[in-house]
Amino acid sequence: MSLEEKINSDIKTAMLARDQGKLEALRAIKSAILLLKTSPEGLSPETEAKSMQKMVKQRRETAEIYKTQGRADLADVETLQADVIETYLPKQMSEAEIRTELAAIIASTGAAGPADMGKVMGTASKQLAGKADGKLISTLVKELLSK
Repeated sequence: MSLEEKINSDIKTAMLARDQGKLEALRAIKSAILLLKTSPEGLSPETEAKSMQKMVKQRRETAEIYKTQGRADLADVETLQADVIETYLPKQMSEAEIRTELAAIIASTGAAGPADMGKVMGTASKQLAGKADGKLISTLVKELLSK
């Protein structure tokens, strides 16, 4: 069952359950999938994961802004949607797992120092797409290459 079919099925279930918060999040995912179908990148598991990660990140940041402005009601809505979207993402790798993968990538690319960060990041971004946050990958690559 593809992600799109699963989302459509879950939308029907959420409609029957009258779960408005979950329904909004599912519709956002469906919208993103439809946009990916018409984009030049095309629809693939990698682009789906990347798009959903972006949606989760946006919602988490928006929730933080709402909290700082004293709008807990709006922050709760954003947090709920981020949680729903996260359930459809592949399992995120732990920091230790990412370090292990990055060490292997650094060894395979022959990177020696911070000047080789571009080579490592290009490979790491492709291999870890959807499995880890890009910002965390970048931080760990800098740390590992500066040793």
